[in-house]
Amino acid sequence: MNFFDIPITYADGRDSTMADFQGHCLLIVNTASKCGYTEQLETLEELFQDYMQRGLFVIGVPSDDFQEEPLSNKQIAKEYAKYGVSFPLLAKGSLDTALYSYLIGDGPGIEWNFEKFVVSPEGKVVGRFAPSLEPDEMKIIEALEKYLPV
Repeated sequence: MNFFDIPITYADGRDSTMADFQGHCLLIVNTASKCGYTEQLETLEELFQDYMQRGLFVIGVPSDDFQEEPLSNKQIAKEYAKYGVSFPLLAKGSLDTALYSYLIGDGPGIEWNFEKFVVSPEGKVVGRFAPSLEPDEMKIIEALEKYLPV
């Protein structure tokens, strides 16, 4: 499947595809409001603000696969607003989706909430980072910088 053909649903209920982000570098993160890593939302928002003019989209994908996201989509948006989140959020769902099948490929399954995937503007997975790695760690910044125009 082509990355940009993958169906998605936004937190507000709109259906679309990943084509909405074609030509942009993406940092896709599975999120949860009751996780020990939830404070990373602030840093993810800072990255989004710092790099969006250069074409970066951070995309939050809330899931309750690890029993740490009990909230509804509307509640999630309200909770994440406490962290200043303005980056796109997809609807809460399972990590067993076409999007995550594509991101994982032949690799191991998702380790925990706040696992991070860097996707190039061409739709190729070019980086995968552990939940414990802060979003502004140099490894992640370097992976993003490779795919952002100067």
